[in-house]
Amino acid sequence: MPFATPASFWLRAAAAVYDLFPLIGLWMLTTAVAMLVAHGDVDVAHPPPTWHLALQAALLAVTAAYFAVSWARGGQTIGMRAWRLRVVSSEGGALPWPRALLRFALALGSLLAFGLGFLWCLIDRRRRGWHDIVARSEVVRT
Repeated sequence: MPFATPASFWLRAAAAVYDLFPLIGLWMLTTAVAMLVAHGDVDVAHPPPTWHLALQAALLAVTAAYFAVSWARGGQTIGMRAWRLRVVSSEGGALPWPRALLRFALALGSLLAFGLGFLWCLIDRRRRGWHDIVARSEVVRT
């Protein structure tokens, strides 16, 4: 988007902190549902490996859905709304579903790379992270 102001790294980080709050609620709800499915018969201190992996997969799926749905439907997560940020495609429109999912997967990879993919915003001319570059998206101020 040539006329939009790219969001700074610090605004993006502030929005990410805000996004932790709804995510914690979603994670608690997901864990509660998993415990209901297991009828409370799981020792949470020593869960069976299959249950532990299934819970981790469910938590990852809920997290991916939170971000991908937010980015594809309105371009904003709850944290991004608070800081008036929006994810848009590099062409200027809404981010399509496949690219929103790709952006999430690559953002997770950027985080696992010690945050280097996010820090890339500090040196990129258009303030894009690795996940933005590959998914052809940008975070702009609204």
